[in-house]
Parts: sequence; structure tokens; C-alpha cells
Amino acid sequence: MNKVIRIGTRDSELALWQANHVKDLLEKNGYETVIVPVKSDGDLVLDKPLHELGITGVFTKTLDVAMHNGTVDIAVHSMKDVPTQLPKNIVKAAVLPRANPLDLFLHKEKVVDLNKLPEKATIATGSLRRKAQWLSKFPKNKVVDLRGNVNTRLEKLKNNEWEGAVFAAAGLERINLKPKNHTVLDWMIPAPAQGAMLVVAMVNDTFTRKALEKLNHYETDICTTIEREFLSTLEGGCTAPIGALASIDVDYLYFTGGLFSLDGKQKVTVEKKVLIENCDGLGVLCAKEILNSGGKEIMNKLRKELSL
Repeated sequence: MNKVIRIGTRDSELALWQANHVKDLLEKNGYETVIVPVKSDGDLVLDKPLHELGITGVFTKTLDVAMHNGTVDIAVHSMKDVPTQLPKNIVKAAVLPRANPLDLFLHKEKVVDLNKLPEKATIATGSLRRKAQWLSKFPKNKVVDLRGNVNTRLEKLKNNEWEGAVFAAAGLERINLKPKNHTVLDWMIPAPAQGAMLVVAMVNDTFTRKALEKLNHYETDICTTIEREFLSTLEGGCTAPIGALASIDVDYLYFTGGLFSLDGKQKVTVEKKVLIENCDGLGVLCAKEILNSGGKEIMNKLRKELSL
């Protein structure tokens, strides 16, 4: 093993945790690695336009450019942030075992029954999927925008007069920031691939791809593939109010998917239980069922509103 695998990462606490987790796993298998923090994409030189390379993801673009430039060998992402169409010459190399896929509501002070929140309660989230599902359940609440990395959003929650905010459980748990004053939103369908981590490599880098093969988690790979196929078939991108969750229990795969209007007033959902050997193409099948049950109208409206 004569190559040091360079792991590209952004500099947020969660991104660094994820990169170091992959570093530890690779080193346990005898590989040499080094963490390479990557600056914003404005600092990176590329001799081709991003669109020619298929580089589109707002959270992944910086690392995609670094891989194409040869600055790093691999990148570690929260899989829910990764566009379903990977950039040219970049491939899925490993999907790690999934953490908690659910969303949490973080209460401002003490935990209260969500049904007993003030009618005009103000809730914060930067996710249109979370906003749509919250308004579907609590239509009189006000949902305000909340952006930034996990630490930044927690700080904003502390400093604003909101009743609470919605976060992914996995990010909070990974960096030990999950507070006691939370409610698990088991009724909210997570983002496709939420809680999973994806490691990507260059297509022609056989050494690195072989090293990462050993880290791939079969069940998480199957489930996230179905969820992302569902998203891709709906043509929703990472921002549209689309939820999907697949899970495996012994011989069966369970799938729940949903498409929502931005105001939460319209929704179409689907649930399936299939034998694992019959799950190929399930994401596409479920997306088509959604589209044929009123989803086409919702998607057409979303395309106009979000310029998808």
C-alpha cells in the first residue's frame, strides 16, 4: 500500500467528524490517509465550466471541484445533500451504515406536546420538505428560514423568539449536540438518504475504490439507492419537498415516500412492503404511483415555484 488517500472535507464540525470517521475506518484496514480541508469553490481553479462536468450540488460542489483538480482523492458527504446525478468521472465508492434517519423538533425551553404549541407558533427550518410537512400537520403555525451548519443553527435557535426548530437527528448525534429537550418527529418522512454517509472517488482510481469497497454497507446501500431513485424519478432535486425512507427487516423491505406542496396543503404518499429480492426498481415504481395519483400537478407547480 504505497498511496496516501487524501480525504477532502469542508471545515464544519460535522463535516470534519464524518471525514475523520472514514479516516479511522480506512486506517483500521491498513491504509494511509490524510485529511485535506478544502476552501470554498471560489478559491479553486478549474479549466472547464462546472456545468460541463455535471457539478451542481450546493453543498458538494467545492469537493467535486477539488477531486477534478486532483487536490483530493475522495470526498465524504451527508448523502442527502448529494445530487442523484453524480458529476462526470466521480462515482459512489462506499455507503456507510446509516445513523438515525429521523428528524427532531428542538424545543426552545422545556419539551411540550406539539399539539399544545400556540396556534401561531413560529418554527424554524431551512428545509422545504420539513416546512411542507410541518404546515400539513400544523397549518396555522409560521415557519421561518434557518440556514447554516448545525452549530450555527443551534446558536440561532438560542437567540431567536421561536418555539423551536427542526434538525436531522443524525447530525446532532454524531457530534454529541442532541439536547434533552427534543421530540422525535416519527410522522415526518425524512429526506432521501438522510442519516447515511456517502464516500465518492474518481472512476479511474482503482486503488482507492478498492479500499473503500470494504467499507460499503450492503443494506444501507440498497435502501438509499431506492430512496434516491424515487427522488430522481420525481425530478425533485435536493431542495424539493420530497421525503423517502426505506428499511429492511429480515426478508422484507419497507418503503414510505411522499411529495408535498410548499404550503403543505397538498400531498401524495405511498407505502410498500416487498421481499428484498423483489426490490429492484421499487423507487421508480413508487415515484410513478405518486405522479399518477396527483403528483404530476404538484410537481408542475413546484417546478414553477422553485425553477427545478
